Amino acid sequence: ISCDSKLDNQSKTEYKVPGKVARSQDTKDRRSRHCPYLDTINRSVLDFDFEKLCSISLSHINVYACLICGKYFQGRGLKSHAYTHSVQFAHHVFLNLHTLKFYCLPDNYEIIDSSLEDITYVLKPTFTKQHISALDKHGKLYRAYDGTTYLPGIVGLNNIKANDYANVVLQALSNVPPLRNYFLEEENYRSIRRPPGDIMFLLVQRFGELMRKLWNPRNFKAHVSPHEMLQAVVLCSKKTFQITKQGDAVDFLSWFLNALHGALGGTKKKTSIVTKAFQGTMRIFSKKLPHPDLPAEEKEALLQTEEYQEQMLESTFLYLTLDLPTAPLYKDEKEQLIIPQVPLFNILAKFNGITEKEYKTYKENFLKRFQLTKLPPYLIFCIKRFTKNNFFVEKNPTIVNFPITNVDLREYLTEEAQSTEKNTTYDLVANVVHDGKPSEGAYRIHVLHHGTGKWYELQDLQVTDILPQMITLSEAYIQVSH
Repeated sequence: ISCDSKLDNQSKTEYKVPGKVARSQDTKDRRSRHCPYLDTINRSVLDFDFEKLCSISLSHINVYACLICGKYFQGRGLKSHAYTHSVQFAHHVFLNLHTLKFYCLPDNYEIIDSSLEDITYVLKPTFTKQHISALDKHGKLYRAYDGTTYLPGIVGLNNIKANDYANVVLQALSNVPPLRNYFLEEENYRSIRRPPGDIMFLLVQRFGELMRKLWNPRNFKAHVSPHEMLQAVVLCSKKTFQITKQGDAVDFLSWFLNALHGALGGTKKKTSIVTKAFQGTMRIFSKKLPHPDLPAEEKEALLQTEEYQEQMLESTFLYLTLDLPTAPLYKDEKEQLIIPQVPLFNILAKFNGITEKEYKTYKENFLKRFQLTKLPPYLIFCIKRFTKNNFFVEKNPTIVNFPITNVDLREYLTEEAQSTEKNTTYDLVANVVHDGKPSEGAYRIHVLHHGTGKWYELQDLQVTDILPQMITLSEAYIQVSH
């Protein structure tokens, strides 16, 4: 690659060379010269959501954005791609995407002008503590540069090809205030030490960048592309999750929360913002069952042995899986398929410490029951809609009738926990919905905007307001409550 990236530090080196005083003075003059080309900047083509790569050499090193056409080029010295572009197309104003400094090419002087601050803010939004504390207190609409009005946080995410399963999870997590607030301030995680060669911290950086873009009150457009975030996901998940292939939102949520916890230095014993927000504890009682084909006397004998006695295990959870009853297959008189419904509290009975459910493994069968011992500040339910058998994946379309506010979980706690847990009621803040067939369906999400108290539906780039009573008619898949 012919690129003179050394010229980025040109002015610094020139001060150190003896006998070049006149030239260093000249550099000072060049640095502060007023640029006559600022009115050629075209803010409507600027998009900093994509990977910071030179459009010609595909290098990450020393990349500049042309502020006239929006393309990225490497270097700014003679023969560099940015320099050649400036001469060839008479595009003169460039921004270094790493240092956030502006330059005029081919004259090669730095531009210092306060009118350019809106561009650096879009590239790298920053939030003060006062700004963060006020985010959920008002419902002020902001106007993007393209003229559209939007509420920060209620912002569409671009579906690049088949990544709506990840978009809805990222949208849900961006509306969990403690998690969002932590990631809006880079200082919270900048100094976390990671082992050499560890790539997982990329997830933390990219998620922080995405949070700041979603909540930016000074965006140029009212939507964001999660391109860099998703590239980090593809890389860190070793291609388990892709941009080009539909994935499962619950699988992604589970992997992402655990990966984020680990990348923030969290372990089984050491907490992170992820476990502080979402981790609860439960007791799992499990009892091994004799093989069903054995004679009755043998079964009786086995049940007396220690191996077949009930065992109790204390376990943590980041989300609770709720099982749906099997959907009936019959039709009504008019040959219309009936969509079955079930109250939320019926499927929550799994955690009352009494209800037993059989679990089959490859070799053995167990009877299990569950009881909660500690509730998290933010509770995630994953409603098990999909079952995989040998040939295909089946989807259960049963509608869950859930209250949007005041879901009380006190009765699912142990007696000791009931006396110590103060807050046991939850209000819904995000509701992820899966529509259509298992393999080719689409995802959308309902989120509550805390400042206005209104609900919004987001499906990729589409953002619409929605009445709360409409939310309960959907095939809910993941729910986040507080």
